[in-house]
Amino acid sequence: MGQDKIGVLVTNLGTPDAPTKSGLKIYLKEFLSDTRVVEPPPARWIWKMILNFIILNFRPRLSAKSYQSVWGAFGSGSPLFDISKQQEESLQIQFDKIHPGKYQVELGMRYGNPSIKSALRILEKAECDKIIVLPLYPQYASATTGSTFDAVADEIKTWRRVPEMRFVNHYFNDERYISALANSVKDFQKEGEKPDLLLMSYHGIPRRYFNNGDSYPCHCCQTTYLLAKKLEMEPDTYKMTYQSRFGREEWMKDYTDETLKGLPGKGVKNIQVICPGFSADCLETIEEIEEENKEYFMQAGGEKYQYIPALNNRQDHIDCLYGIVEDKTQDWLKQ
Repeated sequence: MGQDKIGVLVTNLGTPDAPTKSGLKIYLKEFLSDTRVVEPPPARWIWKMILNFIILNFRPRLSAKSYQSVWGAFGSGSPLFDISKQQEESLQIQFDKIHPGKYQVELGMRYGNPSIKSALRILEKAECDKIIVLPLYPQYASATTGSTFDAVADEIKTWRRVPEMRFVNHYFNDERYISALANSVKDFQKEGEKPDLLLMSYHGIPRRYFNNGDSYPCHCCQTTYLLAKKLEMEPDTYKMTYQSRFGREEWMKDYTDETLKGLPGKGVKNIQVICPGFSADCLETIEEIEEENKEYFMQAGGEKYQYIPALNNRQDHIDCLYGIVEDKTQDWLKQ
């Protein structure tokens, strides 16, 4: 294998290939079959029956309608896919500019296409004897970063020659990431006045996962604190919540939707919402936060609701991701 080229596998959750019932059925089956996403209990055979005979017969049609509402917003496909491709291309340009010929960046989705398996195969063909995996999840969670590790390990274990590998576990407190978030808030607020409250909404996890040792909520809390500190905010001017609940069990609180329904009654009528855990805008930010949750807030008596976009393809975000990879591969460059 080659001695100089470093492979960079950039990963994210993934999306269906098309905003159709059949496309969502394939995607949701892969996603909800992951034991890190839906941990026992229930027993696996019970969950498989629920998934195959109930969820996959009803949810794909509803999810397809949601995806249709955002499809093509950032290109020709789903927002997450199109923005992730932009990030991949921008990172490659950045590496080529500073380290010509040394790095090859490939995008692999945990579920759907392009898959982690296909991206790793490309890096294998390119003779990358060193590979760093960069999951675009700032805060570690077993269902995201942990599951990504599983997918990488499943593919690499089939290779005759295993490359030297490194894995970015998280970057929730990286100064470059916090600065990029702060810059995005400042840039957005240049267009108008500051809100009564800045709501920082993260994707939720079942409370049971946290009780069993998942560090995700702790990482979210630290990101929230660091961002508020960077913006020099007073404690009563920001709040942290969790969105995207699924199922009946208790999830981490406070819930974003319930919080938004209650804020106007407490005199908070002007808010801005940011989702620091999402590296790219997707269904959960555009359809759920920017549209559905806005409706909850306004119907409850809110007067002004604004969503601050994810970091997406901002240059300071690309600089952050580039710096994380470069820091962790400096010694490889010297070999």
